[in-house]
Amino acid sequence: MNGQKRADIRPGLEVDIVLKQDQSSGKLTRGIVKDLLTKSPSHPHGIKVRLTNGQVGRVKQVISAGNHPQ
Repeated sequence: MNGQKRADIRPGLEVDIVLKQDQSSGKLTRGIVKDLLTKSPSHPHGIKVRLTNGQVGRVKQVISAGNHPQ
């Protein structure tokens, strides 16, 4: 999954996101989704999420569904 559909993203998923400051380089950051910040059903640059560590970025790839506590 490429992270452009809100329905594919939910808290507890392990994802790769691109942080705002990394958009030019495309550097990815891996983490667990805590909150979904994009309200629309899809977004061409990826759904914006907040990770459990507080970082915010757009989902580029879903890694695993995982069974992480929320």
